[in-house]
Amino acid sequence: MKNSYFLVVGLLFGVVMYKSEAASWFRIYEMFQFDAFHMYGIIGSALTLGVIATQILKRGKFNSIFGTPLAIKDKDPGVTRYLIGGTLFGIGWALTGACPGPLFTLLGAGFLPILLVIISALLGTFVYGLLRDKLPH
Repeated sequence: MKNSYFLVVGLLFGVVMYKSEAASWFRIYEMFQFDAFHMYGIIGSALTLGVIATQILKRGKFNSIFGTPLAIKDKDPGVTRYLIGGTLFGIGWALTGACPGPLFTLLGAGFLPILLVIISALLGTFVYGLLRDKLPH
């Protein structure tokens, strides 16, 4: 029953992504060409809401839906790994026209070629798991 919350939140996320056109290749292309504010507005709104929600969760005494206390740890300020990871993320985003968030939204909207991207993302995650101990963290 508790896992149904994840399904509902995921479905709502997908509907919002699709209706806001955040999963649209054209909107992403516009963003990378600096032709429209649309995606910057969506990303900026999400970032602002995320910062506010994270601060509320960090300062309050909240439990997860499973009853365990929430603990948000501070991240390591290492710059190199974020530069490398961000560059790889950006290259993947530019090549596919989609960041990981809307991949399943696009699949649900009937764009079947996105299955290749999803399989590639899963394969990349698996390879990272194999190489994790050998990579700098």
